[in-house]
Amino acid sequence: MSEIKLIVGLGNPGAKYEGTRHNAGEWLVNEIARSHNVSLKDDNKYLGKTAKISTALGDVWLLVPTTFMNLSGKAVGALANFFRIQPEQIIVAHDELDLPCGVAKIKQGGGHGGHNGLKDIIAVLGNNKNFYRIRIGIDHPGSKELVAGYVLSKAAPKDQEKINAAIDEASRCVDVLFKDGVVKATNRLNSFKAE
Repeated sequence: MSEIKLIVGLGNPGAKYEGTRHNAGEWLVNEIARSHNVSLKDDNKYLGKTAKISTALGDVWLLVPTTFMNLSGKAVGALANFFRIQPEQIIVAHDELDLPCGVAKIKQGGGHGGHNGLKDIIAVLGNNKNFYRIRIGIDHPGSKELVAGYVLSKAAPKDQEKINAAIDEASRCVDVLFKDGVVKATNRLNSFKAE
């Protein structure tokens, strides 16, 4: 496994979107920053909020793009190109409709599944899909027509508790990944389910 150098948390900027399901990726990066005692700071050069954490594998960048979701690739591209970070060295945390609340999974590669943030990142990385994803379950509203409104609204308190539990576990698994590798981290996170 190549070393992870960048962890990106996807969301939409601004108070209006702060607590909405689509920002689950950002919540994870905020949690990783908190557990490493660093603060994400606005960094216009990389079109986002950034911080650096020290890990068993060396320094790793944290990035929360401050562009809208469908332009997330701009921020990822700016930072990755500047530091010559390869797609295989990137983890993107994002909300996932196809997983229930309380579940998060690590996987490498794959399509964008209609997720506009992923779509833009894949395009900016020259159609290279080899980055890792931490998919944070937010459940599906049941019908395609409802998706847009659903991801931009807040989860019910019980669902939010489960999402928070999955994010907490995902943050711990990121530390496992740095210490013991991606397989151990994946096995642990992929078998977790918040009750």
